[in-house]
Amino acid sequence: MIRVKGLTKSFGQGGAQTRALKEVSLDIGRGESVAIVGPSGCGKSTLLNVLAGIEPMDEGEVWIGEAALHEMSDKDVSRLRLERMGFVFQSYHLVPVLSALDNVALPLIARGIRQSEANKRAMESLRRVGLSEYAKRHPAELSGGQNQRVAIARAIVGKPDILWADEPTGALDSEAAEQIVGLLDMLNKHDGTTVVTVTHDSGVASQAGRIIRLHNGRVVHDGGMVRC
Repeated sequence: MIRVKGLTKSFGQGGAQTRALKEVSLDIGRGESVAIVGPSGCGKSTLLNVLAGIEPMDEGEVWIGEAALHEMSDKDVSRLRLERMGFVFQSYHLVPVLSALDNVALPLIARGIRQSEANKRAMESLRRVGLSEYAKRHPAELSGGQNQRVAIARAIVGKPDILWADEPTGALDSEAAEQIVGLLDMLNKHDGTTVVTVTHDSGVASQAGRIIRLHNGRVVHDGGMVRC
């Protein structure tokens, strides 16, 4: 599903340049649940953003199935994200003026699906995360855990092959965090969605089938559980 070879990414220029990723190579199979862990500043979020095509790479190759991100135009990468990927971030990234239903329907509208069909699918997605009765509420009217569940509903409404989650429980209390971990696990095991999670939380990482640890931009562990 995801193949990475010799991936390098830097920020800044000249003497101020920092290499965030250093010749990273790895493979993630279809249907895997993977946690990327490591200390702050080690390149975890940068790796996720490059693999998802949000940030460009300096060198190397990234394949999503048969699609070569390193050879694709920005337009084609954007289309690939829209059609095959879902995203969950720590800060939710919901549109404040839109209801939960409208937030979830947004990716479908962007794909050209008519409003009535998009709303139908969005409601089903909200039902899956246990929030169908909150469909008309706005983000300010929901708790942090509920907003994150809306974000997950939005991420899965288009039935993505890959779900990227960057610190999805970082802003939540332990009870809400447990619910989010359970949802991600359900999506992986029930739907067969490939789930890649960046986390500092050992409890979140322990639910993944595989742990990748980064240190100073390099993969230093790939396999079983390690301390986050």
